[in-house]
Amino acid sequence: MPPRGKQANGLLTQQKMLRAAVALFLEKGYERTTTAEISSAAGMGQSSFFRAFPSKEALLLELVQRMFGGQFDLAEQHSGEEDPVFLYAVETALQLHIAELTEPLRELYVVGYSLPTTSTYIYRSTAKRLQKIFGAYLPDAEPKDFYEMEIASASMMRGFMAVPCDVYFTIEAKITRFLDCALKLYDVPKEKRVAITAAVLQMDLHTMATGIIQKTVQQAEKGFEALTEQ
Repeated sequence: MPPRGKQANGLLTQQKMLRAAVALFLEKGYERTTTAEISSAAGMGQSSFFRAFPSKEALLLELVQRMFGGQFDLAEQHSGEEDPVFLYAVETALQLHIAELTEPLRELYVVGYSLPTTSTYIYRSTAKRLQKIFGAYLPDAEPKDFYEMEIASASMMRGFMAVPCDVYFTIEAKITRFLDCALKLYDVPKEKRVAITAAVLQMDLHTMATGIIQKTVQQAEKGFEALTEQ
């Protein structure tokens, strides 16, 4: 049953704010975007923002949840592989590539891995998958072990994202170094680490990364349109 009355109005306000925030974050980055600007772009007053979200960080958490919940379906579609370790490598390589597309995207991803609520969500949601991905390599590891290792690998991800690529530290070098460190953390043998990294670097990661961002924007638009049609 579709939401009605105040519930529908509240969801519609949230969607308007998310739609406006996505556009502003992609243009200006997270830190330089204010709640007043988001409200104005949504065509509403600032009080409406705080009725929808208690803070800008809360809005970002909602956005991160949506992005991590579905944006990496593209990795599976393009990889043609069922090996979960390979899919993990594709997903993390794509995140690194997305952060190189624009400076606002770099900042947005680094902030997502830094703020208390968003980083905790990333740790917990990713840790649940890690046992399925790497359990065969770490048969004695418990759920808490994978949670702790995710804190370590996520910290590496944040560090690699925060440093822009240049002629010496290319995106290929960044992906290679990150995958070697992360897969080693989960006891993936060196031969497999090398083979997976080589296969990932053969993919058109730039096109895939651009497609993920386009899909994120489209999802924000679709969510807004779906509610206005009710």
